[in-house]
Order: sequence, then C-alpha cells, then structure tokens
Amino acid sequence: MTETKHVPTTSEAPESLGVPGGPGGPGTVGTPDSPGTPGSGSGSGPAETPATDDRDPAQLLTAMVDRVLALAATWTAWDGRPVPAGDRLYTPHKAIRRVADHLVDHLAEMEARLVGEETQPDHWHASATTTAADLAPFTGADLDEARSRLTRLARIWVNRLDALTPDELDRSAGTGWTFRQLAFHLAESVYYADAVGDLTTVGAPASTPARPAKP
Repeated sequence: MTETKHVPTTSEAPESLGVPGGPGGPGTVGTPDSPGTPGSGSGSGPAETPATDDRDPAQLLTAMVDRVLALAATWTAWDGRPVPAGDRLYTPHKAIRRVADHLVDHLAEMEARLVGEETQPDHWHASATTTAADLAPFTGADLDEARSRLTRLARIWVNRLDALTPDELDRSAGTGWTFRQLAFHLAESVYYADAVGDLTTVGAPASTPARPAKP
C-alpha cells in the first residue's frame, strides 16, 4: 500500500516535549520524513536546519523515546484501522518502525562521519509506504519488543552524545547538520507515535489522531 508522496512544510514539527517547532522550543522544522542535508543518511535534498537550544540533546532523545513507549503501551487496544494523518497512514507497527529506523539512520550517519567515512544514501520507504507488517495487530509481545528495541537505541545515542564535547556537538565532523542538530531533529520522531495517539480506552477508534496533522 503506497500513499501519495508527502512534502512536509515547516509548520509540521511535532508539538510534544517542546521540541523545535513545538510550544516549548524556538523555530520550526519539517517532520522526521523531511529530506536530510546533503551528505547525510536521511534523504536526498536540503531541509531547514533544526533549531536548537540549551537543553541536553541526550535527555531530549530519552524523553522522546519515553513518550513514544508511553503511547505504545495503549496500542494493544488498536482496532486495526490505519490512522490518516495528512496524506499518509499510520499504524502502531509503522510508528515503531519509523522511530527505530530514524534513530538507526542518523546513528549510522554520525558514526560514519566520526571515522571519516562516506555516509550511505537513504533508501528508506519511510512513511510513503504502509507494509503488510505495518497492518498486523499490535500485541503485548510487540510492545515488549518495541520497549527493548527503542530503549537500547536511545541508550546508544545517549552514550555517544555524552562522550562528545560541546565543541564536537556544535562543530561536528563531516558534512551535514551538527550532531546537536541531529539530536534535536530526531526528537521530532515522536510525530509518528502522536499520529496514532493514545488508545487508552479499549476499542477507541484509531482513525481519530491524537493530534491534527497538517497537509
């Protein structure tokens, strides 16, 4: 199942956690599916540079994953209907897939840049495609898997970011956004979970997003 290719606008940043573009952070950036900077592992074209502030980028990523998993804890009540958000569809499995892939993508970019390697081009289908696996029921076992996967990915990011000096965060090796900017960009991954929303009430219609999506 393939949806129309989505072109994000600068007003589409997630509004949770006060990330850039949300009520608690300055500036606006695109959604996590917006193209990455040249030389990065995320996309093929330039995107608006993520705004940053004095918040700890490692803690910001931990908070993002905590928020995603808190919402995911309600998704065993999902009724099987994909959630429309703008011109795309989201499901619990798709939200987890996109958060994990986004973390992996930029982690690979950062590690390559730190050792002086060329970054790999992005071949993700991202949110443009909803796979058969995305449409599967979201069970308690799936939630356990998501917790293990995302908490470990967040821990890798925290360890890596904490090992960098402020100068290395803001004057980062290689071509592309600084590592601080990458972390703030990754914090927007909560967008995918917010699209599915909080399904606390068993049988709640997943077709009603927890937050409005902008076209």
